[in-house]
Amino acid sequence: MTIQRYLTKPIYNDLQQKMVFVGGPRQVGKTTLAKKLVAQFYKQTAYFNWDNRQDRKDIINSQWPGNAQLIILDEIHKYKNWKSFIKGEFDKHRERFHFLVTGSARLDIYRRGGDSLQGRYHYYRLYPFSLAELCGKTTNIQIFDELPIGPTNYYDLLLQLDTFGGFPEPCISQNHKTLRRWHNEKIERLFREDILDIERIVDISNMKLLSDILPERVGSPLSLNSLREDIGVSHKAISRWLSILESFYYCFRIYPYTKSKIRSIKKEPKLYLIDWSEIEDEAARFENMIATHLLKFAHFMYDSEGYKCELWYLRNVDKKEVDFLLTVNSKPWIAVETKLSDTSVSNNLIYYKERIHIPYCYQVVKKPGVDIITPYNIRIISADKFLASLM
Repeated sequence: MTIQRYLTKPIYNDLQQKMVFVGGPRQVGKTTLAKKLVAQFYKQTAYFNWDNRQDRKDIINSQWPGNAQLIILDEIHKYKNWKSFIKGEFDKHRERFHFLVTGSARLDIYRRGGDSLQGRYHYYRLYPFSLAELCGKTTNIQIFDELPIGPTNYYDLLLQLDTFGGFPEPCISQNHKTLRRWHNEKIERLFREDILDIERIVDISNMKLLSDILPERVGSPLSLNSLREDIGVSHKAISRWLSILESFYYCFRIYPYTKSKIRSIKKEPKLYLIDWSEIEDEAARFENMIATHLLKFAHFMYDSEGYKCELWYLRNVDKKEVDFLLTVNSKPWIAVETKLSDTSVSNNLIYYKERIHIPYCYQVVKKPGVDIITPYNIRIISADKFLASLM
């Protein structure tokens, strides 16, 4: 099964001028993306993986093949001085080689200090397969325009994504045993290999326990105090562990959109997983799948197009809530409320559409064959049609 990844061409275009960094969760397809890029655009390349002993020696000694057009460095962020090293190599060889750097932790951490790589690279975040990728659709979305929702149905693909998630191995296999084993191996490698390679964690067992609890908290305001009490550790430890899990693309948080007109709540974020297939509850899993698609879309608009596109949720002190809001430069663009089958228009969507002047509002339902324009100009739409219009 060959699936064209949505970042292939943008990455190639940016490599002509700068380095490109690609971050993303383990096994999301970063290496495969690099190889597809090679197959399409490059004749001679060199691939180096920091986890390989010989490759480490070659990297440290700058042993680059003379005929290579593209140098791919995988997991080099595990090298303590990687930022200074890659900066020096790029400055020295930028006229001769193109550099593509991939890793399963965030590669934009130069902002924390040390030598700045700013101005030398573009950073992309690679996410799991989306519905648009699986059905081979490419969309031309214009900022503050309506989404280009087409007439075609992709309900079978939606059910496949809902059950098996968007990570390549379980998604393509569509096998429940493969999915269960993949989940187990993913968690073990995340904690025993990736995190401990970079972070100093004394109480790794309780951090792993936190990851076991998080799927049950998806879609609800996240209380660190509640997590602290459940696990029996300090507030500081919970806060740090969540930040680490986010940096390794295990989970993400979205925050309430703050606007004086809606008296929004100020603090509590909602948490979602990058891999929604871990979630047992059907409604929470469906909401999480929509959340990950929207985050992927927002990050693509930022990483590739340069728009400050952000994902929020709406909730005020009166507990009127809408699941998601996309903004550009903090201005509302698209609001989304998720329902399994309810096709009666959400009163909260009506309220926020009028209150903060949201141009486009969608009530996305898992039920197939739905496409209704309400008198409030809110579109009630099946999830397969809605998601196929995104990235």
